[in-house]
Amino acid sequence: MNETTDESMTSSKPYLIRAIYDWILDNQMTPHLVVDAGFPDTRVPMEFVADGRIVLNIAPGAVRSLVIGNDWIEFNARFGGVARDVLVPTEAVVGIFTRENGQGMVFPEPSYPEPTQAANAPASGPKLAALPDTKGGSGDKPSPDRPKGKKGAPTLKVVK
Repeated sequence: MNETTDESMTSSKPYLIRAIYDWILDNQMTPHLVVDAGFPDTRVPMEFVADGRIVLNIAPGAVRSLVIGNDWIEFNARFGGVARDVLVPTEAVVGIFTRENGQGMVFPEPSYPEPTQAANAPASGPKLAALPDTKGGSGDKPSPDRPKGKKGAPTLKVVK
């Protein structure tokens, strides 16, 4: 009998990302990734990063050449009308959810690799910012849960 230890197993995260992505598409909804933009080697359009995070629409109609690999998620998409290449280490993914109802999966905070130089690097990345709720709201009145101008923005919900 072959026994494996936790140390020899590959990460389940890319498999879960692919499974949730397929589940979202099977339900005719729009998949979005929440990415820790400060994670090493992450290439995303920084002008769209807020509080260290970026939310990326990865629906087939929004991206080209999407590859959700075991180590990297890569695709091409338009941001403000400009085509950009996006490269995200799977470890930098904080969550995957639907735009329509916020269902999906949230992952533990990414573990940053040990710094190679003795610098005063932070021990962990930026914290996940609360995303505005897509339900209800109080009209034009801004609140911490629904900032003004963010109507219909996605939310994250933990699915058990």
